[in-house]
This record gives sequence, structure tokens and C-alpha cells, in this order.
Amino acid sequence: MNRSNPVVVVVDDSPSVKSLFEHSTASLGVELKTFSSAASSLAYLNSQKPALLFLNIIMPDKDGLTFLRELRGNPLHEDTAVIMISSKDYAQDRHAAWELGALEFISKPMPMQAITEAVKKHIS
Repeated sequence: MNRSNPVVVVVDDSPSVKSLFEHSTASLGVELKTFSSAASSLAYLNSQKPALLFLNIIMPDKDGLTFLRELRGNPLHEDTAVIMISSKDYAQDRHAAWELGALEFISKPMPMQAITEAVKKHIS
């Protein structure tokens, strides 16, 4: 893919979510990078700032809110555009996500349209 295309990163341990993002973003002119855990995404995110980052809250190695809190401590990611995703729609998670600067919170199961609209909205 062309290097000038905006990069969208997805950190989620579900293979079906990865597939959903691949299908949802295929025609949007973005480069999609997927990682199955916070740890596996760290090498990339320590040196690169994506145009948009989707973070799952519930992951086996580290929850997405804790990971986002850590990312916000890195000057590279103080203002990275982040959308939280989760199969659990808890008010306290939504509140914590907003406090950490998340732009949106999308509940699973996510329709393709929700992903497509979020990418279009936040990548201009």
C-alpha cells in the first residue's frame, strides 16, 4: 500500500474482529495494522503514530484502558486519535475512556458500517 495512506491500528485479541476491520476498511484508502495484544503492538506504537487507533478493552495481557493510560504517557501518543471497543458496555469503562481522551466507544458486536463511519469521521 502507498506509504502516504493513513495508518489505522487495531489492537484486539479476536481473529473475527481483525477480519471485520479488514473488510470494513478495504476500500477506504487506509493501511490497516492489526495486533492481537497490547504487548505485540508495543514495538510498533513506541516508534509510530497511527492516524487512528482502535483498542479493545478486554484483552488477555493488559486491558485497553490501562494500555491507553500508558500510551498517553508517551509524548508521541498524547493526542493520538483513539476509539475504544468492547463486548462489555459498562458506564465506568466509557467514563474512563473519555477521561483518557478516547473519541468514541463502540460496543461489540460492531457492524461494518460503524467501523467505516468511524474511520471516515476521524481520518480526513
